[in-house]
Amino acid sequence: MTPIETVFLDAGGVLVHPNWPRVSGELARRGVQVSAAALEAADPRARRRIDLPATIGATDDRSRGRLYFDLVLAQAGVPPSEATREALDSLDEYHARCNLWEVVPPDVPPALARLRQIGLQLVVVSNANGTIGEMFGRLGLADRVDLLIDSSVEGVEKPDPRLFEIALARSGARRDATVHVGDLYCVDVAGARAAGLRAALLDLAGLYGDADCIRVRTLDELCDRIERREV
Repeated sequence: MTPIETVFLDAGGVLVHPNWPRVSGELARRGVQVSAAALEAADPRARRRIDLPATIGATDDRSRGRLYFDLVLAQAGVPPSEATREALDSLDEYHARCNLWEVVPPDVPPALARLRQIGLQLVVVSNANGTIGEMFGRLGLADRVDLLIDSSVEGVEKPDPRLFEIALARSGARRDATVHVGDLYCVDVAGARAAGLRAALLDLAGLYGDADCIRVRTLDELCDRIERREV
């Protein structure tokens, strides 16, 4: 197997996570009490419920975003109401301007540094809303990767293999020496495979025990497996 030279990385759910304190605060301002910790704990189960071929095939990234937050609230025990709708509308406006996925888990910067120390090219390939470049600059992540590919800028989104083709062409990466790492099987793994790439699933909560692909619980585990040539 050809050693990995380039790692394509999803952004949301891999390198950045939602700002749950902001979500909790918007809800609280409208009388809905749910902690940021409860929302964060509900996140993996909500994502897993979305990650089905029928759902992915019938939606785009924007519509899935609202469905995802509805499911997070449901998993956290918050029923839908006018107040939750208003809070989510306000969060949509913030996301369009600044990007709500603005929390960097503490393990991400050292993992990116380690991948670079291994000698790998790092390319973000993300379904996003056109703000990822500014947001990565604001979060101090822009100089930790070599290239950013934002689906809204490119006009095509995963799982369409054309987004990966754009990333390959722009980065100069070799198809047989590239792995894509994402958090949604039907978006990231299926899309990468359709483009002829290797794929790995970041399964933080261990919800994909039956998945037919490489699964890792952390980015550090991904580094270990790349170093051992298990990817």
